[in-house]
Amino acid sequence: MTPHSFAICAYKDSPYLEACIRSLQAQTVKSDILLCTSTPSSFIKELCEKYGIPMFIRYGESNIRDDWNFAYHKADSRFVTIAHQDDCYHKDYVKTLTAYAEKYPDMTLFTSGYAVVKDNKLATFEAVEFIKRILRLPLRLKGFSHLSAVKRSALIFGNSICCPVCAYHKERLGEPLFTSPYRFALDWDTLYKLSGMPGRFVCVERPLMFYRVHQEATTKACIADNSRAREEAEMFRKIWPEPVVKLLMHFYRKAYKEYE
Repeated sequence: MTPHSFAICAYKDSPYLEACIRSLQAQTVKSDILLCTSTPSSFIKELCEKYGIPMFIRYGESNIRDDWNFAYHKADSRFVTIAHQDDCYHKDYVKTLTAYAEKYPDMTLFTSGYAVVKDNKLATFEAVEFIKRILRLPLRLKGFSHLSAVKRSALIFGNSICCPVCAYHKERLGEPLFTSPYRFALDWDTLYKLSGMPGRFVCVERPLMFYRVHQEATTKACIADNSRAREEAEMFRKIWPEPVVKLLMHFYRKAYKEYE
């Protein structure tokens, strides 16, 4: 078992997939890279062959939970980052992850800040990301981030942790990792579950990933069909009474405009 793997989840023929692969291969500390897909194509296969990446096909209907669990399963490493095909990673991502894994042996989740990319340009200021940075503040108290209350404090007002930048300790967390029935709130529900388990969440407030917002992104599709609002409200109901849920959702619906 190796220290870390990037398991890329590829869906259809993303024009950003090659940039993602190149960012993973450019890491200052090398890591295993594999690609998993439930929508195999010659485009994906040729990219895997070009960069010498093993490709694994999951047969059956595509869905985020099963695709992520498949990628997580195929990664034979202590830590696994499920890389999203549209995003790119800073060259020091694995270097930083490795350093903190050595410092905190009980670390079950590694995460960091991220920068937003819109229309192939780096966004100078994003209000939503700024608020999420504030919500992640408790996790920067690394001496206390093994406590469930501290871990959950970063999740009770919404999911302040960006899923593609997360690395999961596979040996400690086991399989399957993603058991939530949600489509959009799948990562939030999973992190909330993990926050109640033994282990430390380590957050480095440095942008180690470039998160791309574009018209074909799943986030935009979930806003359009209202599934995002429905699932986020259900998550809040697990934590807060109904009057607080209504208040939080009022502000969350306003935040959806960030994806326009």
